[in-house]
Amino acid sequence: MGRMPADTAASRPGSPATPTYLADAVVEIERHVAGGGWDAPVRVFALVSTARALEVEPDLAERLGADVVLAAQADAGHLISVEQDSLPAAETLEDLLARLSWPDTVDGAAVVVERVVLPPAAEEAMPADPDEALAYLMAHPDRQDVRMAVGVLRSGESWCAVRTRANDDDDAVAGGRDLVPGLVEAVTATFA
Repeated sequence: MGRMPADTAASRPGSPATPTYLADAVVEIERHVAGGGWDAPVRVFALVSTARALEVEPDLAERLGADVVLAAQADAGHLISVEQDSLPAAETLEDLLARLSWPDTVDGAAVVVERVVLPPAAEEAMPADPDEALAYLMAHPDRQDVRMAVGVLRSGESWCAVRTRANDDDDAVAGGRDLVPGLVEAVTATFA
């Protein structure tokens, strides 16, 4: 197992493993990654039932803290995230995700990645040559740096959190079930 970010536990009263729990976990993961600044590599997290993790590893209670343990005892839907340290070597995000698989003890997964995006009109004018396209993208005045955190549960629910460098504030993070549909699909496929 990897290391657990300091404050990536998520809880909210309600039914087990609802999208609300997933949304809370993804938002906390994105905030954790944002604390390290921009220009970061891809990061991958396993999402695990806190109650089950505590059953398997009782010493984890001390690291999680009393408030997280109490929340997990009160609600079976409580999730913790565990960052995966040893990712397989891959040249692209697609290759990385295609190489991931999860044991049955993992309830979901989250991926955080940064990308540069352009408005649709600017994309239409992008050169076909990859080197020229990269130069065009990096020099374009309307480019936006974005950080996308996408989480999915094994049961199929998803949540996305998107932050732009231009509006780099926790209150300006957009959230929704399908904001990054291609990445949602790719993370979901890691459970196939």
